[in-house]
Amino acid sequence: MNKDLTTGKPETVLWKFCLPLFASIIFQQLYNIADSLVAGTFIGEHALAAVGNSYEITLIFIAFAFGCNIGCSVIVSQLFGANKYRDMKTSIYTTLISSGILCAVLMILGILSCQVLLNLIHTPSEILYDSKLYLELYILGLPFLFFYNIATGIFSALGDSKTPFLFLAASSTANILADILFVAEFHMGVAGVAWATFLCQGISCLLAMSVVLKRLAAIHTEGKATVFSAKALKKIAVIAIPSILQQGFISIGNIMIQSVINDCGVSVTAGYSAAVKLNNLVITSFTTLGNGMSNYTAQNIGANMTARVKSGFQAGIKMVWILCIPIVILYLSAAKLLVTFFINSPSDLALASAIHFLYITAPFYFIISVKLVADGILRGAGFMRNFMISTFTDLILRVVLANILAAQSGYLGIWCAWPAGWTVGMLLSVFFYRKSISFTAGKVSY
Repeated sequence: MNKDLTTGKPETVLWKFCLPLFASIIFQQLYNIADSLVAGTFIGEHALAAVGNSYEITLIFIAFAFGCNIGCSVIVSQLFGANKYRDMKTSIYTTLISSGILCAVLMILGILSCQVLLNLIHTPSEILYDSKLYLELYILGLPFLFFYNIATGIFSALGDSKTPFLFLAASSTANILADILFVAEFHMGVAGVAWATFLCQGISCLLAMSVVLKRLAAIHTEGKATVFSAKALKKIAVIAIPSILQQGFISIGNIMIQSVINDCGVSVTAGYSAAVKLNNLVITSFTTLGNGMSNYTAQNIGANMTARVKSGFQAGIKMVWILCIPIVILYLSAAKLLVTFFINSPSDLALASAIHFLYITAPFYFIISVKLVADGILRGAGFMRNFMISTFTDLILRVVLANILAAQSGYLGIWCAWPAGWTVGMLLSVFFYRKSISFTAGKVSY
């Protein structure tokens, strides 16, 4: 069901809209968590390290899918808020066509460069074969990743956060069962983990796209919408390209950090693979809430009701901090238990490195959550330059510190790079939010 985000108390509107988004991303992260959990439990520490090692490279492809999602979602939100339904449909069709072409190019490049990318991050020889196998199967499923992300972006732009949640809840549950079936029963190893994700994500994508097309057909317009528009593509690209660059550089930065971690040995790599899954579950969840803030901001700007955005920022901070409290308490009090879900009989080094990662990063979730809310507003308002500056500063600082501190303090030094980068990035994002945007009753301006 489509929902107008320009009416009602901002705090109530955001809670109702963002909570299903939060739940959706929890289930989406279960795809990767299930892969690591099954690999570590039923195959072993090396399999966990292989899946986790490949995951850092898959984030590059996710960055492109995320950019297409955000570019489409923000523009569609603005047009939906302005009741320009024909232009809205044109923007959606344009996104689908251009994203399909982009996806095909990435698949070709990805298959050809698998071995090179894995060698660049110093993948240990013991896990090279399984890492390459997992990565190749993941790349084959890129069309599902792209079009599912676009579908969820369209749902969010129309104010519907419940439909994607239902799809994800079903497909994630199926993925866990398929993981166990293929690995524990059919003994397919890492390939079984990859095929389970491929099949379940494919079904989810097809269902989501069918509902999107049906939803669009039910929206009546004056005249037929153009199937492709260069003008619409330009508007989408203005939002999508910075988002792709942002996520892409983050992925490249993570790959650079992964290479430093790999130099610490397979045990530390396995420990990091387990801990970073738990960390990504939180960060990705808050990023999704930030995306919800983008939709909220864009709809209100499209309706010339930008005075509501400031109230939305305050409500967004309150919302993410309420969600932070139980997560931080859980990670600090049950770190060992959570890590052992991923690794069956872990080595002492793998367990210690994973627990230390959570102890160091979890308290700073309150910091990074504020940055992601501010980033969401900057994206929704179209202030992409400021958004990119704060994000790149965070990333560059983390990469530099990881390399410097690794030589002095080993993996503990690498872990400390996260909170340092998050803190500086948050300060910049909030500064840009307050200084770059002037909130008035009818406009938003530099």
